Amino acid sequence: MSTRILNLSRREFLAAGVRAGVGLTLGLSLPGVARVAETPSGQSGTLAPPVFAPNAFVRIGADDRVAVIAKHLEMGQGAHTGMATLVAEELDARWPQIEILAAPADAKRYNNLFWGPAQGTGGSTAIANAFEQMRKAGATARAMLVQAAARAWTVPEQEIEVSEGLLRHSASQRQATFGELAAAAAALPVPDEIALKAPAQFKLIGQDLERKDLWPKIDGTAVFTQDVERPGMLVAVVAHPPRFGAKVRSFDPVETLKQPGVRQVVSIPSGIAVLGDHYWAAELGRRALKVDWDERAAMVEGSAEISAQYRRRLEQPGVAARAEGDPDTLLARAARVVRADYAFPFLAHAAMEPMNCVIERRGEGGVELWYGAQVQTADQAAVARTLGLEPTQVRINTLFAGGSFGRRANPASDYVVEAAEILKAIEGRSPVKLVWSREDDMRAGWFRPAYMHRMEAVLGEDGLPVAWRNRIVGQSIAAGTAFESLLVEEGVDATSVEGAANLPYDIPNLKVELQTTELPVPIQWWRSVGSTHTGYATETFIDALAREAGRDPVAYRRALLAKHPRHLGVLALAVKHSQWGQPIAANRGRGVAVHESFNSYVAMVAEVTLEEGGRYRVDLVDVAVDCGIAVNPDIIRAQMEGGLGFGLSALLADEITIEAGAVVQSNFSGYRVLRANQMPQVRVHIVPSAESPTGVGEPATPVIGPAVANALAAITGRLYSQLPVRTA
Repeated sequence: MSTRILNLSRREFLAAGVRAGVGLTLGLSLPGVARVAETPSGQSGTLAPPVFAPNAFVRIGADDRVAVIAKHLEMGQGAHTGMATLVAEELDARWPQIEILAAPADAKRYNNLFWGPAQGTGGSTAIANAFEQMRKAGATARAMLVQAAARAWTVPEQEIEVSEGLLRHSASQRQATFGELAAAAAALPVPDEIALKAPAQFKLIGQDLERKDLWPKIDGTAVFTQDVERPGMLVAVVAHPPRFGAKVRSFDPVETLKQPGVRQVVSIPSGIAVLGDHYWAAELGRRALKVDWDERAAMVEGSAEISAQYRRRLEQPGVAARAEGDPDTLLARAARVVRADYAFPFLAHAAMEPMNCVIERRGEGGVELWYGAQVQTADQAAVARTLGLEPTQVRINTLFAGGSFGRRANPASDYVVEAAEILKAIEGRSPVKLVWSREDDMRAGWFRPAYMHRMEAVLGEDGLPVAWRNRIVGQSIAAGTAFESLLVEEGVDATSVEGAANLPYDIPNLKVELQTTELPVPIQWWRSVGSTHTGYATETFIDALAREAGRDPVAYRRALLAKHPRHLGVLALAVKHSQWGQPIAANRGRGVAVHESFNSYVAMVAEVTLEEGGRYRVDLVDVAVDCGIAVNPDIIRAQMEGGLGFGLSALLADEITIEAGAVVQSNFSGYRVLRANQMPQVRVHIVPSAESPTGVGEPATPVIGPAVANALAAITGRLYSQLPVRTA
């Protein structure tokens, strides 16, 4: 049976089985559970006696299909398959009978348990926060089915076995499917306490199960935003200011309105929107549009000026994010200080599917949206503010997303709000599909901030560091957003220093400082956030210290990681499977790096060839990952490969440059993401673990860069501190 990815309203999803009178729908929320019903208006009301507002994750129909309600966005990372695995494991369902439905936007029932009362996907939290919750959902359904069978057959519950979607009683030779027992189970009280399986009992968790979104994406039935069509819908594109900080002074739509298919031109806070019958009509209309931009407050600096400013800031102490011992004194008195300055450029997310959103006015005064929603709660609130509505009046249908890497979790809900502004400007007369082109996303989008680091260390007589100071300069991602109170403390944005402030190496005198800058460049999180730059700086600098001490980089790390067994575990596993220490050609090198992010531990050993003319090629990478229980090893391997490729792209070529306040790059011709022929052979090794699962979508990204740079340094003896890395 092929998988269907559907999007349900709360009313549709819960009431469908009730109307039929033959389905079982479970509403669950830790620590307890309760059933819910839906009134015709869509407002939820609990059945007496009310216990709490539950979250609904499982639905079993009379047709024996098991629907798993996925609260997290599927953007290619495999979250839907992972959540379905957790339910199916405890339910003892057949994998083919499982289908997945995207949850409606409802933070009370579908909140990310790590984020509090907010629904969203990010920070590699999907499986980690849902691990027990989704298993409990499946286990509860199983218990109720067993109880229904026991009553129907008048046998003890403990004599009933459940396997592969069937309930059996061996002594009486009776059996039934889930669907046959669904109606009877729905009439039973939901148990308060549920026993979950021990890891030794797992049948599906830990297996390479086929992804549930695989075939819909192959046969074209998967629904993305561009597939959505609404009656009378207009397609909109927006002319954004070419320079950051510019505004519209005036515009002339005469030539635009002459273009066939163009219906309207409206002004919105972010620019001028052109609406047409289809994308090409709107795009041609935008090209004909004449806009007079007010650039009095526009940014005039470029990358060169920003770099110069940051280098000056490196000379000044920053706010301490971590301070242990007295590294300042030791650095000031030392006869020999190892020092390196690092520069990291702005980076685009460059997701394969650029930003887009469909919005439509609903009859009862609200609006409905269709798009790859990553943080539904924030988007609901932002759209509600824009249109003067309550968040409950904003209905979001979460579709597949063609990648995100953080972009769709925009702290300002930028492109979603832009769609709402367009609907508002045309007074809701037509549904609107907002489409950002690749050029829009590259030039008007939001970026990984540029950073600089100054790394300084003093070595002791044994060659190990006795003093370490890391000074970081860059913009704050959280400042000015709803996340500031959570992420910024005493002037330190946690996203700027993560991976540096929690450095695992045992160094007695250690200091991490932050200089936060302000620029008009819009910035946000990028895959692996702060570790994108801190992981590179710390891991290449550790290698530089090992070279200074004349010691093997692996042995050097082991000496400093004695208190961190999980770091040591992945380091040992990656080294074991590589040819570390074996002879290698003069133009080839091996490099190692180890880093923890999002509570997962990754080590890599990379083999690199330095070619004539200064070009280099990454040939082989051994990856070791400790992410707790491996829910689906195949997805873990895929995410290690994908995250590695994403990070390698930034090492080899990716760079957003600014000239006079405008982005230079516009498409993949100038922002050259990794090509297939540049991808090395990758061997992924997963550490066996009984720990709770942690994230795998991001932790590989920060490790590949330093592993490759360290391999190059093994050949040339140079430290590569400027990204992207160019050896010529």
